[in-house]
Amino acid sequence: MRSVKGKPPEPDPAAGRPARPSGSRPADAAPDAVRAEAASDANQMITAVYGTQYCLLVRLAVLLVGDVGAAEQVVQDSFVAMRDARRRLPDHDGALCYLRKSVVSRSRSVGHQPVARLTAAGRPPHGPATRQEPVTEPEQPALISALQSLPPRQREAIVLRFYLDLSEPEIASAMGVRRGAVTRHTARAMAAVSGVLQPGN
Repeated sequence: MRSVKGKPPEPDPAAGRPARPSGSRPADAAPDAVRAEAASDANQMITAVYGTQYCLLVRLAVLLVGDVGAAEQVVQDSFVAMRDARRRLPDHDGALCYLRKSVVSRSRSVGHQPVARLTAAGRPPHGPATRQEPVTEPEQPALISALQSLPPRQREAIVLRFYLDLSEPEIASAMGVRRGAVTRHTARAMAAVSGVLQPGN
């Protein structure tokens, strides 16, 4: 297009400028607002995981430590730790992986040091939508006794395999070991408690 009287045409300020999607955040949004939104999303994820997984994780811990009170404390401490690490957790599955690993690790340490007590400010999220039924011993005393007779690694491997029905990679992640170690620990545990523990129990 020729310019008028030799003068180049004025550029259109709107030309080539992509429209900002409706509801999107301006580029100069306050960092505090961004952080607050991220923290809110993380807290909602933790609350959702707590509501669906708390009892299951306590029963897992009971099988590892053999005591309901200690198991509840282990799981509560794990949720508190997850709250502190919430910004590093990518999603629901990542949070659940973190919790399993934390519960296994803390259960392993119960016999070596006291489990930390929660403060009023450090309790995991809870409310009417996440209230839990009282946790009782989930298995027969004979099974608890048989599991407690195993070395910790064997006990962890067999409980994660047959109680949570996890795959070898998932068990390895929760235990912090290689897959080959999971296979060895599971086989030795099965041989030791074959008369008590059956697949599907």
